[in-house]
Amino acid sequence: MNRALERTSAFDVLNYTLMTLLCVITLYPFLYLLAMSLSPADVSFTTLKIIPEKVTLDNFRQVLGYPNIRSGFLNSISRTVVGTLLSVVTTMAAAYVLSKPYFPHRRFWTQLILLTMFFSGGLIPTYLLIKDLGLTNNLGALVLPSMISAFQLLVTRNFLASLPAEPEESAKIDGANDIVILLKIVLPLSLPILVTLALWNMVSHWNSWFDSLLYMTYPSKEVLQVVMRRIVLDGQMDVMSTAIPEDRPHVSTETIKAATLMVTTLPIVAVYPLLQKYFVKGMLVGSVKG
Repeated sequence: MNRALERTSAFDVLNYTLMTLLCVITLYPFLYLLAMSLSPADVSFTTLKIIPEKVTLDNFRQVLGYPNIRSGFLNSISRTVVGTLLSVVTTMAAAYVLSKPYFPHRRFWTQLILLTMFFSGGLIPTYLLIKDLGLTNNLGALVLPSMISAFQLLVTRNFLASLPAEPEESAKIDGANDIVILLKIVLPLSLPILVTLALWNMVSHWNSWFDSLLYMTYPSKEVLQVVMRRIVLDGQMDVMSTAIPEDRPHVSTETIKAATLMVTTLPIVAVYPLLQKYFVKGMLVGSVKG
């Protein structure tokens, strides 16, 4: 008995140690960039530190003063909102149909959807299709190709299949059709999977940049992540020249880059804690049951 308790205690210590180390490894780069973004240009960051010696918001003012940052921020918000709404609505509608045992050839359609997780048309055919449809420099090029994810659809189908059938049967006896049942019975019971879908798509759309790089040819149409990529990865600090006042000739490129990363990262990081409770529940039920 004592030996078993000692093993359990040793495992707990090892587990907590590893989890603490993992948290430190994950948070430290973020805190380091946050401290750098809040530091003035004359502060040296030769050592890794997470507490700034001086605090200033000048870096954020310069970043947000750049016109392409503002337009990219608005474009990212528009893409995230529209793309998330379309994905959640279409995924829920399709998953509701596939979750019903009486749907004709349900097994065939499920396997066909599963097949798309392993094969795709490829980059060039997709680009030509978007171009032929006239969606270049259009929001549709960013939200329509990824409107329905096969993985999200199957997880949602499993979640809906796990819901009790009695409320739907009672509603059908009272004369309700499938649309009424979906809106008034299924959706109120599906809050965990709705939040899970919303969070998945919000993160995906907010972080996506490659499709914008392909389909958007005007700087005013680009999303924030493309602008960030040019500033941070390509080192094109000259694009920030219009945002830097003449009375601030000495500007640290590193602090500007750190502020750009924070402007891109903080909005989606702030949303996640609000949805985490429903996200975990929706993932567990949707992936296990059904």
